[in-house]
Amino acid sequence: MTIQADASFEVLPFTRTCRHIWEDGDHVLIGVSPGNSYFSSERISSLSRWATTRFAQVDFVYADLHVDRMFAAFGYTREHAEKRATKEIKAVRRRILKGVEESGSPDAEIRVRALSEFQTNPVYQLLHRRVLHFLETDDEFRKGCEEMASHFVGSKLPEGESITDVQLQVCFDYMAAELPFFIDTPSILDVPSSVAAYHLKMPMTDVLFARGGGLRATRNQAYAVVRPEASEMVRSDPNQANANGNTNVNVNKNVNTAPIEGTVDERRAA
Repeated sequence: MTIQADASFEVLPFTRTCRHIWEDGDHVLIGVSPGNSYFSSERISSLSRWATTRFAQVDFVYADLHVDRMFAAFGYTREHAEKRATKEIKAVRRRILKGVEESGSPDAEIRVRALSEFQTNPVYQLLHRRVLHFLETDDEFRKGCEEMASHFVGSKLPEGESITDVQLQVCFDYMAAELPFFIDTPSILDVPSSVAAYHLKMPMTDVLFARGGGLRATRNQAYAVVRPEASEMVRSDPNQANANGNTNVNVNKNVNTAPIEGTVDERRAA
């Protein structure tokens, strides 16, 4: 069931348990990708206003790990990759801070942090090691990560070419840095429960939230697609309303466009 939310967003919790956690309203984590124009300062403002009316605590976490390696793996020189990554990471932080400030929400309710800030967090470190372990030992988990990598970069590859082993490994490292927050944000941030919110259904959602074994999200971790209503999307950017998207850093050398969701699987796991 879709939840109609304030600020022209609709919400699709992935399972019934996810919906219950959503209704608790303890915490929401909104992940933001660099080089993704979906996350404009205006969108961040809308998300901030929406989130603070629903949740007791709000965190924006933006990816800043392995971004330079991602650019390098897709054709940039090392020097250019480092410069481009630095530029994109600074830009996304500015957009988030501007959006939060312009939302008018109390500063104490919203935190903005880089993914790299959690590298010394013991719980994050443990979860990151578990992700790497399951990548090596769990065929279903690895297959899900491979599908996610293809989803991220498939449209960026020249026609007829497949992702290389180097590109796949960089994608794995990028994803492994993010996945702890889809598994157990409550333990990382010391909150009662948490909803990971994104505007697309991630290819790993089924693996982490719907299967019976292996690496799974904890019982107090939820996932929900939070996306603008179709009419609001058309008003804000008609060119994005029907676009299929990449949820990762944009590695195209000439185009810096962003994603918007295609069809979202609204299936509910039991």
